[in-house]
Amino acid sequence: MKATDVRAMSADQLNDELLKLKKEQFNLRFQDATGQLEKTARVRQVRRDIARVKTIMAENKSAKKA
Repeated sequence: MKATDVRAMSADQLNDELLKLKKEQFNLRFQDATGQLEKTARVRQVRRDIARVKTIMAENKSAKKA
């Protein structure tokens, strides 16, 4: 996921995407704990996508205040 794609989303879409990513992160952690995780790089990718979405949400929030 690219930052330009995230910036194009509405606030509701950002919340939905964040929820989806958090669920995926939980599932990946669970797979890792049980030894079933195949794509270990996906954990890092999801974590960075979560940070990206949260950053854009914070930027949008601060832009509305100003």
